[in-house]
Parts: sequence; structure tokens; C-alpha cells
Amino acid sequence: MKFFKPTLVAVALLAVAGCQEGAKEEAKAPVLEAEVQKQAYGLGASIGMYMQRNLEEHERLGLALEKELIVRGFVDSINDKSVMEQEEITALLTKLDETMKAKQQEIAVQESESSLATGQKFLEDNAKKEGVMVTESGIQYVVLTEGEGDKPAATDTVKVHYKGTFLNGETFDSSYDRGEPAVFPLNRVIRGWTEGVQLMSVGSKFKFTIPSDLAYGPNGNPPRIPGNSVLEFEIELLEIQKSEPAPQVGTAPADK
Repeated sequence: MKFFKPTLVAVALLAVAGCQEGAKEEAKAPVLEAEVQKQAYGLGASIGMYMQRNLEEHERLGLALEKELIVRGFVDSINDKSVMEQEEITALLTKLDETMKAKQQEIAVQESESSLATGQKFLEDNAKKEGVMVTESGIQYVVLTEGEGDKPAATDTVKVHYKGTFLNGETFDSSYDRGEPAVFPLNRVIRGWTEGVQLMSVGSKFKFTIPSDLAYGPNGNPPRIPGNSVLEFEIELLEIQKSEPAPQVGTAPADK
């Protein structure tokens, strides 16, 4: 957790302090005429937003911290009037860090269990839909466009356009959004991709529904993909880049 890096917290607390003062009286607009003034304000604003995100995470975990005390601790510290010794502060913040991690793990387990049940029900229902085919391993797919080119081997490198979504339709990754296709070795991705893309001919576009055990499994891919997530991908196979054959050591050159 990055919340307790002193240099970041010190600047962020300036923004928090400003918010507290603003609650008492209307804050005056800052003077931002010189570039160095804008830089100073920008640094405070940026780190203030960073601080706010961390405070929101504390609240989400049921570990809300009093902003007034945060501000008081900051002010006392810069005036060399802290009522706590550094050793005590370090011990307290270490304990808070450990508590946060335990809470995050607890929530992750709950979300993972929920995703598993939701995913299993979705796969059962989806397999019954017209046009959905199911592989022996459990991958479900629909042919959106059938190409006529070659099919890749697991050892090939492929160029694809794709969009990955959760079961609720939310996109978590998309080469279309980035404006350029992705290129990667087919045996260096999740198992569902390695197996599924080998079913495709160049020019094809398939929609895959990949069970969690063929995607990122119970651990997920934090922070974006929760554990046990069933994922859907629309994949368009654009090109196959064949792997180079391994040189045969000791083979005599061919006679000319």
C-alpha cells in the first residue's frame, strides 16, 4: 500500500487542510500568475486527489479515518509539536496497513465466490443458446464471421483485434479502443485464448465465453479482473506469423 509515503502524504494534507478551512469560510481563490505558482498548486492538487482516493478506499473497507485528525497531525508535525514519537507512528501505520490488506483479502474472497456462482449459471444458460458451440475443455464460442485463411498453431505469433468484456457487458480491455491490433505469441496468453484462437482461420471473427479456470482462475488479475471471472472476448484474427524452425545442430550444408 502506498498511502503512507511521507512525501506524498505531507503535500496531500495541504489539500485536505484547505478543504477543512473551506467548510468554515469561503476560500479565497489562489494566486496562480507565475508558472512556479501553478506548479506548486498542481502538485498539491494532484497529490490531494491521490490522498482522497486512499481515504475512499479506507471508507470502503470500513476503516474511515477522521480528516480533522489527519490535518492536526500534519500541522503539529511541521511545527515540531507532534504528540507522538516516530516509532509509535510507524507501528500504528504498519498495523493499519496490515488491517487494510486483511480487509481487502476478505472482500476479494467474497467477490471471487460470488463470481464463481454467477459464472457457472451464465455458462449453463449460454450453452443452450442457438449457435453456441462448446469445446471439450468448456470454452463456448459463436462464429460471427468465418474466414478462409490458415489456422494458427499454439507456437505461432498472431495479430488480432479484440474486445474483452465482463458478463455485465463492461469492457475491460480493447485493442479497438487503442486503435491498433495486438501481436503476441499464442502460447503466452491465457489458456482459453491459446485453445480458442487455434479454431479460427485468418479473416474470422469469433465471440468466446471463457470459463474462469481457462482465464485468470480464482486469483483473478488484480486490480481489474476479480477471481473466478468468466470472460467474454470478440476476437478478429488478422494475421499469423509462423514461428521459425529451430536450426538443426550438426547438419552439413547442402551441396551447391
